[in-house]
Amino acid sequence: MRLMKVCAGVVVVVMVASGCASGAGAGSRTDVKASPSGEASPRPTATGAGCHGTPVLEGEGFPEVRGTARDAELWGLLFVKATPLSAGDEVKIVWRMTGEGPLRARAVHPDGTLARPVWGPEEHGSSTWRRPGQEWGTGFVFPKRGCWKVELSRDRGSGHVWLPVH
Repeated sequence: MRLMKVCAGVVVVVMVASGCASGAGAGSRTDVKASPSGEASPRPTATGAGCHGTPVLEGEGFPEVRGTARDAELWGLLFVKATPLSAGDEVKIVWRMTGEGPLRARAVHPDGTLARPVWGPEEHGSSTWRRPGQEWGTGFVFPKRGCWKVELSRDRGSGHVWLPVH
């Protein structure tokens, strides 16, 4: 029985490794993310850094968040060394979202303050970050502390993430 469990574990590891090595396409879902060097890293784990139900997932690479969406799937990759984000600093966020049409983005503070992207959304042609959907980059400056709701929409599909800013 123990030998069967060990063999089953080896089969799973081989299957996962071969899936990563095969270079899954942009529309497929894998449990890897881009690291600062562009390399794939192991599955990230949730930290307590999120807010309003959006956990921040951290591993060896950049932190990522999975959004709540309707008629779409939504992911964000935060180009920061650590979370929470810092008020007043520009942060690059790469988004992957399924659906149709161009991406629109804005962020709203609970007091109603708006933060629109200082650049983007800019559609990306390719990347090593593997999450479902098309990819765009944005640059945001969150002017004050708090939990910011970043809202993203396309002609078909919409969603949001909550980001902690200190």
